[in-house]
Amino acid sequence: MADTTSGATDSDLPDEEGRGGIRASSSPESTNGASGRPAIESGPTTSPRASATGWRRTFSSLKYREFRFLWLGMLLLMTAMQMQMVVRSYLTYEITSSPFLLGLVNAGFAIPMLSLALFGGAIADRMERKLIIQIGQLVAVVLSLIIGISIATDTVTWMHLLGVSMAQGALFSFLVPARQAMIPQLVGKDNLTNAMSLDAAAMSATMLVAPAIGGGLYNVIGPDGVYYLITGCGVLAILFTSAVKTPARDKSRARTAMLGDIKSGLMYVVRSRMVLVLIILGLLTTLLAQPFRFIMPVFVVDVYGKGPESMGLLVAITGVGALIGSLWIASIGKWHRGLLLLGSGLVSGVALLLVASIPVYLAAAGIMILLGLGDAGRQTLNQVMIMEEVDDEYRGRVMSIFMMIWGMMPLGVLPAGLLAEAVSGQFAVGVMATLLILVTFVLWATQKQLRNHM
Repeated sequence: MADTTSGATDSDLPDEEGRGGIRASSSPESTNGASGRPAIESGPTTSPRASATGWRRTFSSLKYREFRFLWLGMLLLMTAMQMQMVVRSYLTYEITSSPFLLGLVNAGFAIPMLSLALFGGAIADRMERKLIIQIGQLVAVVLSLIIGISIATDTVTWMHLLGVSMAQGALFSFLVPARQAMIPQLVGKDNLTNAMSLDAAAMSATMLVAPAIGGGLYNVIGPDGVYYLITGCGVLAILFTSAVKTPARDKSRARTAMLGDIKSGLMYVVRSRMVLVLIILGLLTTLLAQPFRFIMPVFVVDVYGKGPESMGLLVAITGVGALIGSLWIASIGKWHRGLLLLGSGLVSGVALLLVASIPVYLAAAGIMILLGLGDAGRQTLNQVMIMEEVDDEYRGRVMSIFMMIWGMMPLGVLPAGLLAEAVSGQFAVGVMATLLILVTFVLWATQKQLRNHM
C-alpha cells in the first residue's frame, strides 16, 4: 500500500477499528484541502472515540500504535523517576538529617527549568521532537548510573544528589515540551483529552507501584541497587520510544532567531486570555500543593516514626487516588472541565489540611487517596485545556512556559522546608493548604470563563 508516514506502512498501523494513528499523504508537505493546514494538524482520520461512550472509550487512544509506544516509553521513564524520587529523598535525609537540605536537593530538579524551559520549548517547535525525547532519556540513564556507582563506592554526598537533580531538571526542560507537543500529532485534537488523561493515568500507576518498589528495595538491595534498576527502566524507555514513527510536520513556517521564537511564544500566551489564566492557575496551585511531596520524609520520620517502606507506601496510595481520577477524566470527555479543575484544587487543599491536622500514619494513608484525586484533576485538566487552546506551531513553547511552573517550585519547596525546620512539618503543610483553599475560591469567584469551560 502507498499510505506512508515517515516510513510507516499499513502493517505498522492499528487494525481498522483504531486505524489512523499517523496517517498522512505520501508527501510530507501535504495539506488539508479544506483548511490549507498540514494534514497532521487534525491528527488521525478516524477517531476511535466516535463510537465509544463512557468507560468504553477510556483507553481508546492506545489503539494508535505510535501513541502506544510513546506512552509505554513514558511509563518506563516515569517508573524510574518515581523510584528515584523516593530513594533520593530518603537517602538525602539519611545523610543530612536536615529538612532544609532535603528541600534544596528536591528543589534542584526544578531550578534549571526556570532558566532553560523556554529554550526547550523553542527547540521543540524547531527540531524533530522524537530525537529530543531520546536524547533526554539517554542522559537520564547516564545520570542514574553515575549515582548508583557513587553510592556503591561510598563517595556519594548530598551535593552529588543536588547536582544530578539539577541536571535532570535541565534535561526535562527539553524532553517534556517535546513530548507533550508531540501527542496531538499522534492522536489529534478530538482524542487529546483521552490521550493526556491516559498519560496522567500512567503517571499515577507509576506513583502506585514504583515508590513502593523503591522504598521496599531500599533496605533489600540498597540504594545503589535501586539506582541500577532505575537505569534499566531508562534503557527500556529508549527502546520503546525508538519504535515510534512520527508524522511529517509543516516546515513552511519561516525560521526566526531563537530569542524571536521565545518572544513570539510569550506574546501568544499574553494574547490568549484562557491560556494565561490556566498557566497562572497551574502556577499557584502547584506552588502550594506540590511541596508536601518533597518534605514527606519529615512527616514519615519525625511525625509518624516510620521508615522508607512506609514513605513508599504513602506515595503509592496517592497514586491509587490519582489513577482513579485520571481514568475517570479519560472516560468523561468534555464535561464541565473548568469546574472540575477548580474543584480538584479544593480537594488537594482539604487533603493537605487534614494531613497537617492529624499526626497519625493510618489516617495519612487514607487521606493520600483524596490527595491523589485532587492532583490528577489539577495536573491533567490543566494541561489538556492548555493544549486544546494552542496551535500546533506554538505547542512546544507554550508547554515550556507551563513547565516553568516547576522551575518556580523552590518558591514553594524552600519556604516549606524552612518552616518545617523552624516550626514543624505540620505547620508548614497547614499554611500551604490554607492558602491553596483560598486561592481556589478566589479563582472560582473571579474567572467566569474558566468556570463555564466545557
